[in-house]
Amino acid sequence: MRVRSSIPAQTRLAVSPVPPAGNDLTAFRRTLLGWYDQHRRDLPWRETREPYRIWLSEIMLQQTRVAAVLEHYRLFLERFPDIQTLAAASEDAVLAAWSGLGYYRRARMLHQCARQIAEQHGGCFPRNAEGLRALPGIGRYTAAAIASIAFEEPVAVVDGNVERVLQRLLGAKAIGINLAMPQTWQHAQAFLASSRPGDFNQAMMELGATVCLPRGPSCLACPVRKWCVARGEATRIAPPSRQKKKEIWCALECRDGNGDGGGKVRLVQRPKEASLMPGMWELPQSSEPPRPPFPSAHWRTFRHSITVTDYTVHVLRHMPPRNVRLPNGSPAKGKWIAIDSIPRVPITGLTRKILKAGGII
Repeated sequence: MRVRSSIPAQTRLAVSPVPPAGNDLTAFRRTLLGWYDQHRRDLPWRETREPYRIWLSEIMLQQTRVAAVLEHYRLFLERFPDIQTLAAASEDAVLAAWSGLGYYRRARMLHQCARQIAEQHGGCFPRNAEGLRALPGIGRYTAAAIASIAFEEPVAVVDGNVERVLQRLLGAKAIGINLAMPQTWQHAQAFLASSRPGDFNQAMMELGATVCLPRGPSCLACPVRKWCVARGEATRIAPPSRQKKKEIWCALECRDGNGDGGGKVRLVQRPKEASLMPGMWELPQSSEPPRPPFPSAHWRTFRHSITVTDYTVHVLRHMPPRNVRLPNGSPAKGKWIAIDSIPRVPITGLTRKILKAGGII
């Protein structure tokens, strides 16, 4: 049976859960940090205090799973090992290295930020959250993460994981409220262990990512369950987004290099003014099947997601590209791109997935 809150609606808005204090708060911090020291995942950006590498990891991890970031992070650092190298690169080179991570505006802002740091800050990151927030593409969370991890500034972070952990620890829903974002940041700051701010912030995020999960939290394995009011009852703060469904057809056409490594693939460039992935290169595609139909041309079908849309992608081979038309109705003529040069070309994640599946790259 569900128990209704006895707190009047007009009063609930003014109520704020109370975090641990005094020795209780000290014990909470010590316990969480001890668990983090023993159980944290072995991730490459946790092996450094260098702000460039921490910044890069935080930008890559925005709306992207850790497993998808690991290899991109390694390869990106091989290509752009420091802020000066990144700042000196062309935008196309940065987008090419970012290809497959999606949300390409992050890469463009990353590049702009690198140039501003190189030109206006002598290649050095500002050492506090306030200075970091003045840079392109760095918001409150990212600034706090860099400042606390790289420079040990005692400033808390709040991402989706931390927000969920705090809601449950404080039992906000048990008294009939959702913490507003300003309250959440205040509580995160109150919990923060100022002696190890970077580690504590990462411990809170790690707890949310591996134990205090959105669904099916592992409450019995939680190191701080003693202090948790909800014990996993506040399962989700925001409703899941509704994904749209779409079908598209792509033409995969290659020219053989006759064994000399000079093979080419036909790609088209998205308009510079496109709202999604402007200027990126991709396989010719259409939202309609080719006319007349070419049943023998069907090669494979893929599933692919971009932001809030789930695509069913039908890949066609060995058919005239003129039969695949762009959304504006024009033939998808495209351009023949040397396969050897594709690592330096900003291609979309879907195109990369298809080319890899075909053994082309």
